Amino acid sequence: MDNHHVITISGIDVSQDDKLILSDVNLNIGKGEFVYLIGRTGSGKSSLLKVIYADLPLQKGAAEVCGYNLKKIRRKTVPLLRRKLGIVFQDFQLLDDRNVEQNLSFVLKATGWKEKQKINQRILDVLEEVGLLDKLKVMPHRLSGGEQQKIAIARALLNHPEIILADEPTGNLDPETSNDIMRLLIRISENGTSVIMATHNYNIIYKFPGRVLKCEEGKVISSSNKLD
Repeated sequence: MDNHHVITISGIDVSQDDKLILSDVNLNIGKGEFVYLIGRTGSGKSSLLKVIYADLPLQKGAAEVCGYNLKKIRRKTVPLLRRKLGIVFQDFQLLDDRNVEQNLSFVLKATGWKEKQKINQRILDVLEEVGLLDKLKVMPHRLSGGEQQKIAIARALLNHPEIILADEPTGNLDPETSNDIMRLLIRISENGTSVIMATHNYNIIYKFPGRVLKCEEGKVISSSNKLD
């Protein structure tokens, strides 16, 4: 894999529950690139993301993600791959029995961080990046939906990922809050972290143009920088 691509996929099929969803997928994602993955519900967007984070096995073709060969990856190596990926879901998935700081330190400790001072500093860094330093001690249910999603993005940034995979990150948010989240994700890509965002909200793509990959009729079609 050359140094410019964080994802290289050639000729892969994507299946879930023995059902072929996408076939002969080819794509390269560059460092710091912002890419939309669009398509109807059930068109294969989430399944393709699952292949990228090694939740669905690669059965055919070749794929390399952050230097890991998905064909040869062992189960015990998957957590190492996932540390290079930040994953953001539609429904935030914060632990509601602990505050923002505890949510973030939980992830760092689970991924091998040991030094308290470094843990504390990294938490402050990511909260500053998403503009929510003042929410350090707040419980998730006291946050707005937009704030919860920003905390989820902060959590995804903790291990300095090479790629953020965002699956409908604005799906539960109003338009103004969605714009806020989009500006944040675009800024993250401008800082060198690639962002792949699955969405079916076309308004966002008109407002924040980017490279578009479309899942349609079992294929992934690249439509450069616009909606066709």
